[in-house]
Amino acid sequence: MTIRWKLFVFTLIISSFSQMVWASEDVVKKAVQQHFEGNAIDSLKKTPYLGLYEVVVGDEVFYTDEKANYFFFGHMIDTKTRTSMTNERLQEIKAARRVPLDSLPLKSAIKIVKGDGKRHVAIFTDPNCPYCKKLEKELLDINNVTIYTLLYPVLNGSMELAKKIWCADNQIKAWDDYMLKNIAPTSKECETPLDVLVKSGRENKVSGTPTLVFADGSIVGGMIPAAVIEEKLNNAANAIESAKDAKGK
Repeated sequence: MTIRWKLFVFTLIISSFSQMVWASEDVVKKAVQQHFEGNAIDSLKKTPYLGLYEVVVGDEVFYTDEKANYFFFGHMIDTKTRTSMTNERLQEIKAARRVPLDSLPLKSAIKIVKGDGKRHVAIFTDPNCPYCKKLEKELLDINNVTIYTLLYPVLNGSMELAKKIWCADNQIKAWDDYMLKNIAPTSKECETPLDVLVKSGRENKVSGTPTLVFADGSIVGGMIPAAVIEEKLNNAANAIESAKDAKGK
């Protein structure tokens, strides 16, 4: 299809949508939900363009008409500013997302206490993930923190490796040896909580490793340098203290 034809078709779509009468968001949400059995619709709201409704399911944003007859996947571009409205919305969703630290299976974590251990972070991590190994090197420079390492073996070959690390006589040493020195753990059998950890990761929409969850529930996906980790730890600690002070007033 030529560019002219694409523009013509798109103009027809805009014209047809401009004649629509807004439907109730609850009605549209019910119509969309029928197509996503087993997945919750996190949010649905009217947009200011094309008579479309924005739908958020997990980490995905897409658009639909009032009857949910059509789903539109892709980026909505503001031609005046040349920015992606969809990308901006995705960033807003990620920034606002929270996972309470105490809702995670911390008893099934490899717990590492450094210094006074007052600050806290949980990390979904895969032993075969190269960025997780880079993160471990950054964590060497972090002190006065409690790190909950949540084994999240989702890559090929990671499950057996994670089992060996969990079943090691010294889990922390086995983890550090492999992630920092590439020394493989010895084979040993035992019961593991890996199924629980993988389930938790999926329920909390952990789509990649490493994923860090800080004490205030804020989430960062991907490897970040020590300076950023420090900033996030301090921000989380300050947010918790502020919340306590507010309750005490």
